[in-house]
Amino acid sequence: MSTAQLDWNSVLSEAQKRVRKQQFDTWFSNISLVDLKDDKLLLGVPNAFFRDWLKTNYIDVIKESVKVVTGNNVEIAFRLSPNDPEEDPTVGEAARVQVGQPAYAPESPRPFSRDLASLAREVGLHSQYIFNNFVVGPCNNLAHAAALAVAETPSQAYNPLFMHGSVGLGKTHLVQAIAHALLNRRPRPKILYMSCENFMNQFISAVRHGDIENFRYRYRQVDALLIDDIHFLGKGDRTQEEFFHTFNALYNAQKQIVITSDSPPKEIPTIEERLVSRFKWGMVAKLSQPTYETRVAIIQKKAQLKGRSFPEEVVNYIAEHIASNIREIEGAIIKIIGYASLMNKQIDIILAKDALLDTIDRERTTISIEDTQNAVVGHFKIKLSDLQSKKRSKAISHPRQVCMYLARKLTDYSLKEIGGYFGGRDHSTVMHACDKITNMLETDTFLAATIERLTEDMRKNVSKKR
Repeated sequence: MSTAQLDWNSVLSEAQKRVRKQQFDTWFSNISLVDLKDDKLLLGVPNAFFRDWLKTNYIDVIKESVKVVTGNNVEIAFRLSPNDPEEDPTVGEAARVQVGQPAYAPESPRPFSRDLASLAREVGLHSQYIFNNFVVGPCNNLAHAAALAVAETPSQAYNPLFMHGSVGLGKTHLVQAIAHALLNRRPRPKILYMSCENFMNQFISAVRHGDIENFRYRYRQVDALLIDDIHFLGKGDRTQEEFFHTFNALYNAQKQIVITSDSPPKEIPTIEERLVSRFKWGMVAKLSQPTYETRVAIIQKKAQLKGRSFPEEVVNYIAEHIASNIREIEGAIIKIIGYASLMNKQIDIILAKDALLDTIDRERTTISIEDTQNAVVGHFKIKLSDLQSKKRSKAISHPRQVCMYLARKLTDYSLKEIGGYFGGRDHSTVMHACDKITNMLETDTFLAATIERLTEDMRKNVSKKR
């Protein structure tokens, strides 16, 4: 079969039946037929990102559509447009970063040019935080699917997209993957990606220097706003007021909004109800702690990205003993690789155990925040969601303060990190809880006995895990 014998428009018509209209318009309308020879189909695509996305998500759709039209199975290859080389010297023109406006992030998941790599370091967009490097499992499949949909059809699929989960579960990876994907679209959009802390700092600076109009223009003239860690949005009325109006302006203009948080919207204690309501207008997706099988896949992927391949028994050892979050897993991988390099030895189970001796021992014997939460929940007969909620009744607030005190006393986490486990509360809330319980312990012997009992029980339970 030759190129002349293939009606490419018929193939596209078949493909259109298998995907949503937005997906077809975004990914299929830019494909061209280049050659067909010996059941090998060569297709032209605009750039490397299109090629990789089609390979990952739509290769079966193309093959099935060709088979319906021709009755034959084909192998598919892609050719990049000569007008869009791998390292495009004009990259970034449509999303230009101006001096003093580091929030714009025109990076790409393609191999960076030197200019883009430098810019990525300036704005904090990680070159490896792309969809192809994200390991999908039952713990995160909804958030991953929603992020992909936003990347394919911004402001049409889910707007806003609100992703939440505990520390180190992949929220930042997904939000940056969306940023990478959006900036590979044609025409390249303007995006604003930043942490909530940076938003607040820039707003405070704008107020101080009388530059609030320029601040508003910068935030409200973008095609996509991506904010990490919204749970740190300040309690100040003026900060939330500004974000509220920014959100409304972008939403009404049909611009994409993506937000991440350690807690679901309704359980962020510092956020006003009117913002909580808007956060729930689109999709709210949770990322949970990875299962054993997902941890295995994550370890294999992380090692591969660092140019290594771990033996199966090493992979299983890490997955069995480090289950807290993905950052801890990545830390263990880095430690093993570094230890092997230092000792000039091959990576095997003996080396892995030596390298992770302190890490695994600490994982087994150190009381975690989860341990304190489970102990407090069991003792006070409340739900874990109560500890993370906005509820302020004494029946909830007192156990929450006890739990924060125990977490501060028995773990190595900072005040800010502890607050993240309690509905995204800030460090001052945790400090207040610790001070209050400390003062009560001076006169309340019953509370002192309760704290001592909970501590002893946790240490016994942790010791049993060894």
